[in-house]
Amino acid sequence: MARWGRWTALGAAAALLATGCGGGSGASGDGDGSGDGRGSTADAPASTGSSATTGAAIAPPASLTGQKLHWGRCKDTTDSAAPDGDWQCATLKTPLDWSRPDGDTIGIALVRARSRASGGDRAGSLLVNFGGPGGSGVSTLPAFGPTFSTLREHYDLVSWDPRSVGASEGVRCRSDKEIQAAESLDYTPDTPEEERAFFQDATGFGKGCAKAAGKLMAHASTTDTARDMDLMRQVLGDRKMHYFGISYGTELGGVYAHLFPKNVGRVVLDAVVDPTADAVGHAQNQARGFQRALDDYLESTGEDPKKGTREIADLLDRLDAAPLPASGGRRLTQTLALTGIVVPLYSEQSWPRLTSALAAAKDGDGTELLALADGYNDRDSSGHYGTSAHAQRVISCLDDRQRPTAEATKKRLAEFEKISPVFGDFLGWDTAGWCHDWPVAGQYDTPEVSAAGSAPILLVGNTGDPATPYEGARKMADELGKGVGVLLTWKGEGHGAYTSGNACVASTVNAYLLKGTVPKDGKVCS
Repeated sequence: MARWGRWTALGAAAALLATGCGGGSGASGDGDGSGDGRGSTADAPASTGSSATTGAAIAPPASLTGQKLHWGRCKDTTDSAAPDGDWQCATLKTPLDWSRPDGDTIGIALVRARSRASGGDRAGSLLVNFGGPGGSGVSTLPAFGPTFSTLREHYDLVSWDPRSVGASEGVRCRSDKEIQAAESLDYTPDTPEEERAFFQDATGFGKGCAKAAGKLMAHASTTDTARDMDLMRQVLGDRKMHYFGISYGTELGGVYAHLFPKNVGRVVLDAVVDPTADAVGHAQNQARGFQRALDDYLESTGEDPKKGTREIADLLDRLDAAPLPASGGRRLTQTLALTGIVVPLYSEQSWPRLTSALAAAKDGDGTELLALADGYNDRDSSGHYGTSAHAQRVISCLDDRQRPTAEATKKRLAEFEKISPVFGDFLGWDTAGWCHDWPVAGQYDTPEVSAAGSAPILLVGNTGDPATPYEGARKMADELGKGVGVLLTWKGEGHGAYTSGNACVASTVNAYLLKGTVPKDGKVCS
């Protein structure tokens, strides 16, 4: 199943409605190459050949930095239809191994909508990453096109499928049949037999990923993608990197800023990941965040949060022993129910769906919660599953060095359950199972995001964010360094602020991206 722990794509709730396009160059198109953007500053382009604690990279050859992109009509994929309108797709060649840039290459699928501006009004390209890790930008950006329409007045809107995702050498670690079979597992094991099955499944998933990914398994990290981004910048013709990162995309943006601080242009990080937290710390942060969102939801219904939490925890306990029947002959397990509860917490507008689904489940019908879980797990009505969860695991387990043991996890479970009686148990076990027996070693405990010398970076934190709790935004600002991180706070609910429709957040972000107006650090929107 897809992991909602640690961090998640912005589209967790919105993905139920999202449509997109396949990557790759179409047979027809405008035939232009790298674009005519030269950025909004006069600085000369900097080299991609930066280094980091995760390993040095050598500057890519001119055959890559000077490549011509062949933009054309987007194609349908097995998971999504091509978008309507004037969206275009292309493929960027990038090194498989950034320490050997003259070696094998892989294709990175790009999507764009050209700016409506002309001449000096055009600011260049704005790269957008919606999170995950493992989210498809090629599918998601067109779905969010109306949200970013104001920015398109000055920027080409550009997104991509990061390596191992979707149309960019996407990885499928197991079949649909195997995925559905794994849904019957207990992801909060209570017996030695359940625990063995839990860890055996984790081992099997890792082996499936290694077989499917091949050499890419060791070259799909956040650092690799940050270096891909700087190659995109050069090929697109931009002097500076203009970027909008959401959720995990904020970690990616922080890593990019560390690697290439002099290349940072106007960068917005929304729904900010705490860069100081390791895998266990992220799980504990999210237990607090989701419980906080659940409390707010329960209060909105007039219910006492403690009483409501206890009732939901009791429901989940009953499902652990006896899953509920649902439509199509399927069953709502404890883990699927928990995922179904999580999804509406990503957006306040979805809270009524949670009320309806919980009421149905209490009456013995698991259909509504199961439908919510299916949407999150990228399962369609025919039983076909997308691969975002596969890529998410490939990327995050290559990033994370930490591998909590079963014994250490059991010692922490009481602490997790104290933080959240609803979400704690699952998130505690998830730290042990997610990268258990993974075939490739992780790169770091926490990412390096210090960015001395960078231009100001705007961080947007939401006090009611369940997946990336608000406290992470202030910590990211501190880690980026003095004078770099500028914090904007929104007192709202849901995952991500800019897409919420809040006028104060939108006007502040737009003024920064379109005019270069940096708000006062600590500004608050409500």
